[in-house]
Amino acid sequence: MTDFAIGELLPHDGKMVLLERVIAFDEDSMAAEVVVHADGLFGAAGTVPAWLGIEYMAQTVAAHSGMFCKIAGKPLNLGFLLGTRHYYCNVPSFADGTVLTVTVKRLIQDQGLGVFDCKITGDGVEVLAKLNVYQPDSKLNRVITN
Repeated sequence: MTDFAIGELLPHDGKMVLLERVIAFDEDSMAAEVVVHADGLFGAAGTVPAWLGIEYMAQTVAAHSGMFCKIAGKPLNLGFLLGTRHYYCNVPSFADGTVLTVTVKRLIQDQGLGVFDCKITGDGVEVLAKLNVYQPDSKLNRVITN
């Protein structure tokens, strides 16, 4: 496996990088590890809200794309989370220090639009969603980021 720091794979900085590390990846999927930090931007009373799982999933999708950009020696492409139609979570929040595994699998990708089947698992945690994402071509990315 290629060893890139997770921050190299995401267009985020500082406390907005919520993933710890990549566990596994291939052409269509990625697994990443999250350690819940309740003292960060989203924490309160020793937990973070369960809706933050959508961001964990979105960052794993972004890291998947970022991994292939880095391997090819290209700059990261900007991407956008369009949303999800269904988000199932069996807990109202994630406890501080909980280790979660986020798995994403590309189902469809065409002309920048993609759908990823996503899952978060951990001690007593199960989260399921399908994320809809958009990643414009690299020419548009240069216009947006300049």
